[in-house]
Formats: sequence, C-alpha cells, structure tokens
Amino acid sequence: MASPSPYINAPYTPTRPRMFNSTLAKVIWILVPIVTVSIAAAVPFVVAAVKGVIKPWLAGVYVAAEVLVLVLATALDPAGDATSPVAGLLLILLIVTSATHTALLDNDKVSVGK
Repeated sequence: MASPSPYINAPYTPTRPRMFNSTLAKVIWILVPIVTVSIAAAVPFVVAAVKGVIKPWLAGVYVAAEVLVLVLATALDPAGDATSPVAGLLLILLIVTSATHTALLDNDKVSVGK
C-alpha cells in the first residue's frame, strides 16, 4: 500500500484578500478619486485596509496626504478665484496618483504595504 501524498494533507495557505471582485468593480473604484475631484481619494485605501488587502498604515498615509493636499490647495487659493495654478496642479496630481494606486491594489507584483 502506497503512502498518501504529502500534498493532499498539506495545510491550505490562504491567499491575500482581493479588493476587486470584477472588472466593473475595479473601474468603479478607480473612478472614485476622479469623479469626486480628489475629495474621496483616500476612500479606496481605507476600504482596502478594512478588507485586509493593504496594511492600515498605508491607508493612514493616504488620508494624511489627501488632507495635506486639500489644505495646501485651499491655502494657496483661499478665495477660489483660481489665481494660483499650483492649487490645481496639486489636485490633479492627487487625482492621478490615487487613481493609479487604486488600480494597483490587486497587483501581485506590488508589495509595498501588503
């Protein structure tokens, strides 16, 4: 009688949780920072931290960066009369960065904060 295979009795190693269940969900999550004009740029990262996709410190960094950029943009253009192009540039950079990083949340090649 042959001995049983060690692979059959090996413990199951759990995989890292996934952020997106479908391509449509991924597109919707990527659109969050774009549609909200960076006001909700950190929301996908907070949700990913709650799901266990990323470590909580990374979500905290995104929340702090979003608050910092929004405060700087307001301080540079307090009247809202668009006299400072730097405020708009900061918001565009935040939108592009957060949308790009949201798209990379389920990428197995990226290991920072996972």
